[in-house]
Parts: sequence; C-alpha cells; structure tokens
Amino acid sequence: MATVLSVSGSPSASSRTSRLLRHLDQRLAAQGHDVIPLDVRTIPAEALLGADFRHPAIVEATELFARADGVVVGTPVYKASYSGVLKALLDLLPQYALAGKTVLPLATGGSVAHVLAIDYALRPVLTSMGAAHIVQGWFTLDKDLAVRDDGTLAVAPAATEALGQVIDQFSAALGRTPLLAVAG
Repeated sequence: MATVLSVSGSPSASSRTSRLLRHLDQRLAAQGHDVIPLDVRTIPAEALLGADFRHPAIVEATELFARADGVVVGTPVYKASYSGVLKALLDLLPQYALAGKTVLPLATGGSVAHVLAIDYALRPVLTSMGAAHIVQGWFTLDKDLAVRDDGTLAVAPAATEALGQVIDQFSAALGRTPLLAVAG
C-alpha cells in the first residue's frame, strides 16, 4: 500500500488536533498503509523561525515529505486560518514538495464559523505546492473531540462516521494515479 505522512500542525502538546490525527492514523494503518506521524511542534523553533533549511530536523521533514505517497495535513484553526507552526514548516519545504501526492486537509476548531478555513486558507497553499490531488477535507468541532482519562480520544458518533468516510476516500485516492501525473 501507500506511505502516508500524517502532519499535525498544532503547537500544543495536548492538542485535540494531534490526537485526532493519531486516531485516524490507526484507521489508515489498518487499511494497510505505512503511516509516519510528524508533529510540527517537535521541530526546533530556531530551525522553523530562523528558516534554517540545513537544520537536521528540516532536512528530515523534507525527506519525509519526499518519501510519502500521500499526506494528511491537520491543523487547529486560529484567527480563521491554519496554525503558524504549520505555515513555518510549509514555507521551508521545496516549492513542489507535494508534487504527485494525494493530500487530505483536516482542521479542528471551536466554531462552525471557521469551517471554510480549509478551502480558503489551507487548500490554496497545498495547491501551490503541487499536490496532484487534494481530496475533500474535513473540519471537526472541538466539542466533538474529548480526551478520556487514559489519554485516548473519544470522537462523537456523527464526527466518527464523517471522518471515516473522509479517510476511506483518501485511502481509495491513494491507489489511483492522478491524470495530471500521467499526462506530465
């Protein structure tokens, strides 16, 4: 199957966004994909903010993107856009780091007022980075994500169903060769 890079753009160690991604990683792994998690917050701030392209953590992240067949990009929504740490990483990747890749954008937030952040903030940058196919993204409300006492994530039933469909569509898209890639 495919290699999937699962990128959490949350700056928080206790992030519901990161927990959601790791939860969804399990479904992708159960479908036979090799899933590689990447929490942007673990990349040293001096490398991200200093635009140190040669920093080992940036080099490693760049290599992970290059190796992946598909990329899941998850972010909390802040000020109607994706997170600053995610922006910092994307800015340091090669211009066409997503060329030939299938991408699934995901976002979490406290209000449905931010539901379009995927389409008007995140999708354009993913497109500019050459993504071959960006599947339908999904926005999950914070209230639909709860952390249990044991640290695992509980997802509301309606959100579980919707996320399952989105993940399954992404998984199916990984098996297809995009027309643009064939024509190029």
